[in-house]
Amino acid sequence: MQLAVGRSLTHLRIRSPTAGPQRSPRSRQPLKPTALLSKLFGGKGDQTASMGTGGSKGEWQPAAADTPRRFSKSGHDITPLTMEQRIAAAASLTDFQRNVALNSGTERAFTGKTVDGSPHDNKRKGLYVGSVGGLPLFSSDTKFDSGTGWPSFWAPIDPEHVIEISDTSIPFMKRVEVVDARSGAHLGHVFNDGPRPTGKRYCMNAAALRFIPDGEPLPPESQPAKPQQ
Repeated sequence: MQLAVGRSLTHLRIRSPTAGPQRSPRSRQPLKPTALLSKLFGGKGDQTASMGTGGSKGEWQPAAADTPRRFSKSGHDITPLTMEQRIAAAASLTDFQRNVALNSGTERAFTGKTVDGSPHDNKRKGLYVGSVGGLPLFSSDTKFDSGTGWPSFWAPIDPEHVIEISDTSIPFMKRVEVVDARSGAHLGHVFNDGPRPTGKRYCMNAAALRFIPDGEPLPPESQPAKPQQ
């Protein structure tokens, strides 16, 4: 049976944080001073960063061919893609979209569009899935206007669907990068100046997301692979 987004959002209710595996932090090269401003996500109030509600902390690693499958509590396959699968899943993206997702690029504020063409300030109801691999990541139910020019959410749709990584690429500033748990694609960063109930602002690149409006069928890769726990 093919699920539609409206029905899937009930199944994909926002889940509580769970402890995840501890992994070694990813080392990143410091940016040149001229690149700093383009990498800073603006905001209001407390712009410090800390680990948010994501269930997995540390590093994303591509899977080997014989890696056992893993499933989130919402029933989605969160087994990391192999490098070959990752490249194939990103093949349909534009060069810019691939740069954001696979090379930690950043779109300019107030210009972003999802891979389906929805604007960064999209107000329609629906589901946001990863541009690489299609894992459900965020719901319109947690989207809010942060005034930053990037799509912002106060929680992921399932904490096991994102991995949060310590990011020290900007000298003297510690941030937390957010990546797709299935594909390892760069999504954005999480900050401590969001609204209740989490106080978090998941500041995402629209180019790393695909929007599926309520009522439209979910593609197979975005549907749960087993019953919800």
